[in-house]
Amino acid sequence: MATGRNHRPATRSRGIPEATVARLPLYLRALTALSERSVPTVSSEELAAAAGVNSAKLRKDFSYLGSYGTRGVGYDVEYLVYQISRELGLTQDWPVVIVGIGNLGAALANYGGFASRGFRVAALIDADPAMAGKPVAGIAVQHTDELEKIIAENGVSIGVIATPAGAAQQVSERLIAAGVTSILNFAPTVLQVPEGVDVRKVDLSIELQILAFHEQRKAGDAAEAAAAVLPPSARPAAETAANRKGPDGDVPAVMPA
Repeated sequence: MATGRNHRPATRSRGIPEATVARLPLYLRALTALSERSVPTVSSEELAAAAGVNSAKLRKDFSYLGSYGTRGVGYDVEYLVYQISRELGLTQDWPVVIVGIGNLGAALANYGGFASRGFRVAALIDADPAMAGKPVAGIAVQHTDELEKIIAENGVSIGVIATPAGAAQQVSERLIAAGVTSILNFAPTVLQVPEGVDVRKVDLSIELQILAFHEQRKAGDAAEAAAAVLPPSARPAAETAANRKGPDGDVPAVMPA
């Protein structure tokens, strides 16, 4: 089976926009669910709804793949699964190393979805000597002293960083120097990498903060709606409470207990 080091995906050479590439996994997930239910064909409207995009955008995205569907029939599900998987490089074997086997790294190692999506966890690496040799998800953890050797022996081109923030930059530099050209970064820091190295950042705390922002806005909207239905005599006090600003003028003030 081909390895990631010897084969690169064709998306850039074919001129597929990055925004389209970012949506391809959403289509693939929806199509895989249809395939598992033995659904033979799907319309652009049905698939767009399942993927969470509008149908016009979906048809435009698929035009980059050379797939236009059949009028009155729709798209062949199995063919699209193959076509998108091939475009994303998932018909190949991609060996991956995970660096940093704390709680998050161990959880990633135990994630069963890697193998079914074309990714093989080739090694688990940690800087703690006490972790060396310990099995995690059936794989013995190796010390970071072996990082370069591991990458060379396994033909690794994708690295996953799950270390503390302070160690992430140095780890990324060692990965890149050893030949890794794509990094998935879970550390809460921005990595500085040279041209030609792709980095995808996953920061769970940022995602939660964005959700908190929307929850705060919804609470404010609910307070305004409640004030609108109160009798006129009660509205001034309710509106004052709903519109009260914090010291920076953009968040509700916290009142002492």
